[in-house]
Amino acid sequence: MTSDTAQLYATTHSGQVRRYDINDGVETNYSVASTDVEGFFFSPEEDAFTIISRSSNRIETYLNIKALGAGGTKDPEMGVVGTSNLESPRDLAVNGQFYVVSDNTDLDGDETTPEGRLFVYIKTESGFVLRNILITKFKVWGLEFIGSDLYAVVDETNKVAVYKNFIESNPNNRIVTADKIVGFQGLIRTHGLDYDKGIMVLSDIGEAESASDGALQIIENFEAKFNNATNGGFIEASDQLRIFGGNTLLGNPVNVVYNANYNVIFVAEALNNGGRVLAFNNATSISGNIAPDLKYDLAGASSVFYFTE
Repeated sequence: MTSDTAQLYATTHSGQVRRYDINDGVETNYSVASTDVEGFFFSPEEDAFTIISRSSNRIETYLNIKALGAGGTKDPEMGVVGTSNLESPRDLAVNGQFYVVSDNTDLDGDETTPEGRLFVYIKTESGFVLRNILITKFKVWGLEFIGSDLYAVVDETNKVAVYKNFIESNPNNRIVTADKIVGFQGLIRTHGLDYDKGIMVLSDIGEAESASDGALQIIENFEAKFNNATNGGFIEASDQLRIFGGNTLLGNPVNVVYNANYNVIFVAEALNNGGRVLAFNNATSISGNIAPDLKYDLAGASSVFYFTE
Protein backbone atom coordinates (compact mmCIF):
# COMPACT_ATOMS: atom_id res chain seq x y z
CA MET A 1 0.00 0.00 0.00
CA THR A 2 1.43 3.34 -1.04
CA SER A 3 1.23 6.56 0.92
CA ASP A 4 -0.37 9.74 -0.36
CA THR A 5 2.85 11.49 0.62
CA ALA A 6 6.09 10.25 -0.96
CA GLN A 7 8.52 13.13 -1.19
CA LEU A 8 12.17 12.83 -2.07
CA TYR A 9 14.28 15.89 -1.32
CA ALA A 10 17.69 16.34 -2.93
CA THR A 11 20.42 18.98 -2.70
CA THR A 12 23.33 19.96 -4.92
CA HIS A 13 26.69 21.66 -4.80
CA SER A 14 25.23 24.51 -6.85
CA GLY A 15 22.75 25.37 -4.10
CA GLN A 16 19.69 23.63 -5.45
CA VAL A 17 17.10 22.14 -3.14
CA ARG A 18 14.61 20.04 -5.10
CA ARG A 19 11.64 17.90 -4.15
CA TYR A 20 10.37 15.03 -6.25
CA ASP A 21 6.82 13.91 -5.49
CA ILE A 22 7.23 10.27 -6.37
CA ASN A 23 3.51 9.49 -6.77
CA ASP A 24 2.74 12.08 -9.45
CA GLY A 25 6.16 13.10 -10.78
CA VAL A 26 5.83 16.77 -9.82
CA GLU A 27 9.14 18.53 -9.17
CA THR A 28 9.47 21.53 -6.88
CA ASN A 29 12.54 23.75 -6.54
CA TYR A 30 13.23 25.84 -3.45
CA SER A 31 15.26 29.03 -3.64
CA VAL A 32 17.65 29.13 -0.70
CA ALA A 33 20.39 31.53 0.34
CA SER A 34 23.11 28.92 -0.02
CA THR A 35 25.03 28.32 -3.25
CA ASP A 36 26.41 24.96 -2.06
CA VAL A 37 24.35 22.54 0.03
CA GLU A 38 25.30 19.20 1.56
CA GLY A 39 23.07 17.75 4.26
CA PHE A 40 19.29 17.93 4.66
CA PHE A 41 16.58 17.25 7.23
CA PHE A 42 12.81 17.77 6.98
CA SER A 43 10.65 18.09 10.09
CA PRO A 44 6.91 17.51 9.45
CA GLU A 45 6.09 18.74 12.96
CA GLU A 46 7.66 22.10 12.20
CA ASP A 47 6.84 22.01 8.47
CA ALA A 48 10.41 23.13 7.88
CA PHE A 49 13.59 21.82 6.35
CA THR A 50 17.14 22.36 7.50
CA ILE A 51 20.19 22.39 5.24
CA ILE A 52 23.91 22.65 5.78
CA SER A 53 25.33 25.51 3.74
CA ARG A 54 28.88 24.96 2.50
CA SER A 55 28.89 28.48 1.04
CA SER A 56 27.91 30.18 4.32
CA ASN A 57 29.39 27.47 6.60
CA ARG A 58 26.29 27.32 8.76
CA ILE A 59 22.96 25.58 9.38
CA GLU A 60 19.88 27.19 7.82
CA THR A 61 16.20 26.36 8.39
CA TYR A 62 13.39 27.25 5.97
CA LEU A 63 9.74 27.47 7.05
CA ASN A 64 6.14 26.73 5.97
CA ILE A 65 7.05 24.28 3.25
CA LYS A 66 3.63 22.64 2.92
CA ALA A 67 1.89 25.99 2.48
CA LEU A 68 4.05 26.75 -0.55
CA GLY A 69 2.44 23.92 -2.51
CA ALA A 70 4.08 21.81 -5.21
CA GLY A 71 5.53 22.51 -8.63
CA GLY A 72 7.69 25.26 -10.05
CA THR A 73 10.07 27.34 -7.96
CA LYS A 74 9.20 28.37 -4.41
CA ASP A 75 10.77 31.00 -2.19
CA PRO A 76 10.59 29.68 1.39
CA GLU A 77 11.03 31.98 4.36
CA MET A 78 14.29 31.56 6.21
CA GLY A 79 13.89 30.71 9.87
CA VAL A 80 16.61 30.19 12.43
CA VAL A 81 20.25 29.92 11.37
CA GLY A 82 23.52 29.12 13.04
CA THR A 83 26.71 31.13 13.12
CA SER A 84 29.36 30.45 10.49
CA ASN A 85 31.43 27.98 12.51
CA LEU A 86 31.85 25.28 9.87
CA GLU A 87 34.68 24.90 7.37
CA SER A 88 33.94 21.80 5.28
CA PRO A 89 30.60 20.33 6.37
CA ARG A 90 29.59 16.95 4.93
CA ASP A 91 26.55 15.50 6.67
CA LEU A 92 23.82 16.18 9.19
CA ALA A 93 22.34 13.85 11.82
CA VAL A 94 19.41 14.90 14.01
CA ASN A 95 18.39 13.57 17.42
CA GLY A 96 15.58 15.63 18.94
CA GLN A 97 16.78 19.19 19.44
CA PHE A 98 20.41 18.18 18.76
CA TYR A 99 21.78 18.70 15.25
CA VAL A 100 25.20 17.17 14.61
CA VAL A 101 27.30 18.20 11.60
CA SER A 102 30.38 16.37 10.36
CA ASP A 103 33.28 18.49 9.10
CA ASN A 104 36.25 16.91 7.32
CA THR A 105 38.67 19.86 7.48
CA ASP A 106 42.32 18.82 7.87
CA LEU A 107 43.07 20.74 11.07
CA ASP A 108 46.85 20.41 11.15
CA GLY A 109 47.61 20.42 7.42
CA ASP A 110 49.22 17.00 7.68
CA GLU A 111 47.46 14.36 5.59
CA THR A 112 49.27 11.58 7.46
CA THR A 113 47.43 12.51 10.67
CA PRO A 114 43.74 12.43 9.69
CA GLU A 115 41.19 14.10 11.90
CA GLY A 116 37.72 15.56 11.62
CA ARG A 117 35.18 17.40 13.72
CA LEU A 118 31.65 16.93 14.96
CA PHE A 119 29.77 20.17 15.62
CA VAL A 120 26.94 19.68 18.12
CA TYR A 121 24.19 22.30 17.89
CA ILE A 122 21.05 22.76 19.95
CA LYS A 123 18.10 24.10 17.99
CA THR A 124 16.20 26.82 19.84
CA GLU A 125 13.46 29.24 18.85
CA SER A 126 16.05 31.93 18.17
CA GLY A 127 18.76 29.94 16.40
CA PHE A 128 21.20 27.06 16.45
CA VAL A 129 23.39 27.27 19.54
CA LEU A 130 26.78 25.59 19.19
CA ARG A 131 27.01 23.42 22.30
CA ASN A 132 30.45 21.94 21.65
CA ILE A 133 32.95 20.72 19.05
CA LEU A 134 34.45 17.25 19.12
CA ILE A 135 37.61 16.30 17.26
CA THR A 136 37.61 12.78 15.81
CA LYS A 137 40.72 10.67 15.29
CA PHE A 138 39.87 10.11 11.64
CA LYS A 139 38.57 12.05 8.65
CA VAL A 140 34.78 11.96 9.01
CA TRP A 141 31.98 11.98 6.42
CA GLY A 142 28.50 10.45 6.81
CA LEU A 143 26.56 10.42 10.10
CA GLU A 144 23.59 8.42 11.38
CA PHE A 145 21.91 8.09 14.75
CA ILE A 146 20.59 4.73 15.85
CA GLY A 147 18.81 5.56 19.07
CA SER A 148 21.32 7.52 21.16
CA ASP A 149 24.36 6.05 19.40
CA LEU A 150 26.05 8.01 16.61
CA TYR A 151 27.58 6.10 13.72
CA ALA A 152 30.18 7.95 11.64
CA VAL A 153 31.91 7.05 8.39
CA VAL A 154 35.69 6.80 8.62
CA ASP A 155 36.46 8.53 5.34
CA GLU A 156 38.99 7.08 2.89
CA THR A 157 38.40 3.62 4.40
CA ASN A 158 35.77 0.87 4.39
CA LYS A 159 35.04 1.48 8.07
CA VAL A 160 32.30 2.86 10.29
CA ALA A 161 32.78 4.08 13.88
CA VAL A 162 30.25 4.27 16.68
CA TYR A 163 30.07 6.67 19.62
CA LYS A 164 27.78 5.19 22.27
CA ASN A 165 25.25 7.46 24.00
CA PHE A 166 26.77 10.27 21.97
CA ILE A 167 24.93 13.37 23.20
CA GLU A 168 25.13 12.68 26.94
CA SER A 169 28.65 11.24 26.87
CA ASN A 170 30.23 14.20 25.08
CA PRO A 171 28.98 17.49 26.58
CA ASN A 172 32.27 19.42 26.26
CA ASN A 173 34.91 20.26 23.67
CA ARG A 174 37.43 17.44 23.45
CA ILE A 175 39.10 14.82 21.32
CA VAL A 176 36.85 11.75 21.19
CA THR A 177 37.72 8.10 20.78
CA ALA A 178 35.18 5.87 19.06
CA ASP A 179 33.78 3.02 21.12
CA LYS A 180 34.25 0.68 18.17
CA ILE A 181 35.39 0.82 14.55
CA VAL A 182 34.36 -1.95 12.14
CA GLY A 183 35.26 -2.53 8.49
CA PHE A 184 33.03 -3.96 5.74
CA GLN A 185 34.54 -6.58 3.47
CA GLY A 186 34.26 -5.76 -0.23
CA LEU A 187 33.79 -2.04 0.34
CA ILE A 188 36.47 0.41 -0.86
CA ARG A 189 35.55 3.89 0.43
CA THR A 190 32.42 4.64 2.42
CA HIS A 191 30.66 8.01 2.24
CA GLY A 192 26.96 7.72 2.96
CA LEU A 193 25.01 5.62 5.45
CA ASP A 194 21.38 5.33 6.48
CA TYR A 195 19.55 3.03 8.87
CA ASP A 196 15.91 2.04 9.24
CA LYS A 197 14.31 -0.85 11.15
CA GLY A 198 17.36 -3.05 11.49
CA ILE A 199 18.83 -2.44 8.05
CA MET A 200 21.88 -0.29 7.31
CA VAL A 201 22.80 0.86 3.82
CA LEU A 202 26.35 2.04 3.11
CA SER A 203 27.49 3.74 -0.06
CA ASP A 204 30.86 2.96 -1.63
CA ILE A 205 32.32 5.65 -3.90
CA GLY A 206 35.24 3.43 -4.93
CA GLU A 207 37.93 5.52 -6.58
CA ALA A 208 36.91 9.17 -6.34
CA GLU A 209 37.83 9.87 -9.99
CA SER A 210 35.80 6.97 -11.43
CA ALA A 211 32.20 7.53 -12.54
CA SER A 212 31.39 3.82 -12.78
CA ASP A 213 32.83 1.94 -9.78
CA GLY A 214 30.36 2.93 -7.06
CA ALA A 215 28.30 0.49 -5.04
CA LEU A 216 25.77 0.06 -2.25
CA GLN A 217 26.11 -2.46 0.56
CA ILE A 218 23.04 -3.57 2.52
CA ILE A 219 23.39 -5.13 5.98
CA GLU A 220 20.35 -6.74 7.58
CA ASN A 221 20.29 -7.20 11.37
CA PHE A 222 22.92 -4.51 11.39
CA GLU A 223 23.22 -3.88 15.11
CA ALA A 224 23.73 -7.54 15.94
CA LYS A 225 26.37 -7.95 13.24
CA PHE A 226 28.14 -4.75 14.27
CA ASN A 227 28.05 -5.70 17.94
CA ASN A 228 29.39 -9.18 17.21
CA ALA A 229 32.32 -7.85 15.20
CA THR A 230 35.51 -7.17 17.10
CA ASN A 231 36.84 -3.62 17.46
CA GLY A 232 39.12 -3.21 14.45
CA GLY A 233 37.56 -6.26 12.78
CA PHE A 234 35.12 -6.48 9.89
CA ILE A 235 31.74 -7.74 8.73
CA GLU A 236 32.17 -10.36 6.04
CA ALA A 237 30.89 -9.98 2.49
CA SER A 238 28.64 -13.01 3.01
CA ASP A 239 26.74 -10.99 5.64
CA GLN A 240 25.95 -8.21 3.18
CA LEU A 241 24.25 -7.59 -0.15
CA ARG A 242 26.13 -5.51 -2.74
CA ILE A 243 24.70 -3.57 -5.68
CA PHE A 244 27.42 -2.69 -8.18
CA GLY A 245 28.31 -2.65 -11.87
CA GLY A 246 27.69 -0.58 -14.98
CA ASN A 247 23.92 -1.04 -15.00
CA THR A 248 23.61 0.60 -11.57
CA LEU A 249 24.82 4.03 -12.78
CA LEU A 250 26.74 4.27 -9.50
CA GLY A 251 30.05 6.14 -9.60
CA ASN A 252 30.28 8.34 -6.53
CA PRO A 253 27.17 7.65 -4.43
CA VAL A 254 27.90 10.28 -1.78
CA ASN A 255 24.68 10.08 0.22
CA VAL A 256 21.88 7.55 0.71
CA VAL A 257 18.54 7.20 2.43
CA TYR A 258 16.73 3.92 3.09
CA ASN A 259 13.03 3.46 3.81
CA ALA A 260 12.11 0.07 5.26
CA ASN A 261 8.35 0.35 4.67
CA TYR A 262 8.93 0.57 0.93
CA ASN A 263 12.25 -1.32 1.04
CA VAL A 264 13.79 1.30 -1.24
CA ILE A 265 17.19 3.00 -1.33
CA PHE A 266 17.52 6.54 -2.69
CA VAL A 267 20.97 7.71 -3.75
CA ALA A 268 22.65 11.06 -4.38
CA GLU A 269 25.05 10.11 -7.18
CA ALA A 270 27.57 12.91 -7.61
CA LEU A 271 29.63 11.90 -10.64
CA ASN A 272 27.89 9.55 -13.09
CA ASN A 273 26.46 11.61 -15.96
CA GLY A 274 27.40 14.73 -13.98
CA GLY A 275 25.06 13.85 -11.14
CA ARG A 276 21.87 11.91 -10.61
CA VAL A 277 19.28 10.87 -8.07
CA LEU A 278 18.69 7.11 -8.20
CA ALA A 279 16.36 4.64 -6.50
CA PHE A 280 16.60 0.88 -6.04
CA ASN A 281 13.52 -1.10 -5.01
CA ASN A 282 13.46 -4.45 -3.19
CA ALA A 283 16.65 -3.43 -1.43
CA THR A 284 16.96 -6.47 0.83
CA SER A 285 16.45 -9.03 -1.92
CA ILE A 286 18.63 -7.82 -4.78
CA SER A 287 22.34 -7.73 -5.43
CA GLY A 288 24.72 -7.53 -8.36
CA ASN A 289 24.59 -5.41 -11.49
CA ILE A 290 21.06 -4.06 -11.08
CA ALA A 291 19.62 -1.09 -12.98
CA PRO A 292 17.94 1.59 -10.84
CA ASP A 293 14.14 1.67 -10.73
CA LEU A 294 14.14 5.47 -10.85
CA LYS A 295 16.62 8.04 -12.08
CA TYR A 296 16.58 11.82 -12.25
CA ASP A 297 19.39 13.89 -13.70
CA LEU A 298 20.64 16.32 -11.06
CA ALA A 299 24.05 17.90 -11.57
CA GLY A 300 26.30 17.81 -8.51
CA ALA A 301 23.83 15.89 -6.34
CA SER A 302 25.04 15.98 -2.73
CA SER A 303 22.37 14.61 -0.37
CA VAL A 304 18.92 13.04 -0.27
CA PHE A 305 16.08 12.80 2.26
CA TYR A 306 12.84 10.84 1.94
CA PHE A 307 9.61 11.80 3.69
CA THR A 308 6.46 9.72 3.75
CA GLU A 309 3.45 9.62 6.06
